[in-house]
Amino acid sequence: MSPAPVRFRDPLSTLDDFTGSVLVRCPRCDRIARVQAVADTDAGAGHALFAPRRLVCRACGHARTWRGRSVMFSGSSLAVARDPYFRLPLWLQTDTRHGRLWAYDLPQLTLLRQFAAASLRERRPWHEHGRKMTYVARLPAWVKSAKNRDEVLRAVDRMRASVTGR
Repeated sequence: MSPAPVRFRDPLSTLDDFTGSVLVRCPRCDRIARVQAVADTDAGAGHALFAPRRLVCRACGHARTWRGRSVMFSGSSLAVARDPYFRLPLWLQTDTRHGRLWAYDLPQLTLLRQFAAASLRERRPWHEHGRKMTYVARLPAWVKSAKNRDEVLRAVDRMRASVTGR
C-alpha cells in the first residue's frame, strides 16, 4: 500500500503578504541585510505595502530609510530578483535549469517548500473566496510540475542553508 499523500492547501496569501521583512544583499558589504517595515505614527492608516521601510545590515552597520510612494515587484524568472523598495538583489534566490527561484523571506520559502513537497495540492473553489491569483497560483508552471519537484526542493534547501548555515 502506498503512503498517504502529503496535502497542501493554498493559504490564499499574495506576494505583498511577504513584504513585511525582506532579505537582501547589502549594497556596501554584499552580505545579508534586512528590509523591514517600520512603525510610522505620522503615515496615517494607509496600505501596509506602502509603509516606510528600513534597510539594516548587521555585518557592516549600513542603514537607510525608504519613504517612497511606489513599489516595483520583480516580474521575470530569468532576471535578478530585487526587493520592491530599494531595488537591491534578494538574498534568497538561486538558478535552476528551468529558471530563477526566489523568495523574500523564510516564511515565503517555507510555503514554497510545502507546496513543492506536496503530492496533493488543493485550491479552494472559485466561489469560496475573493482572491483568485494567490502567490501559489502565480508560481511558474515549471515550479508546479511534479517532475521538477526534486529540483525545486533542492533549490529551496540551498537558499535556506544560505541563511541558517545548515
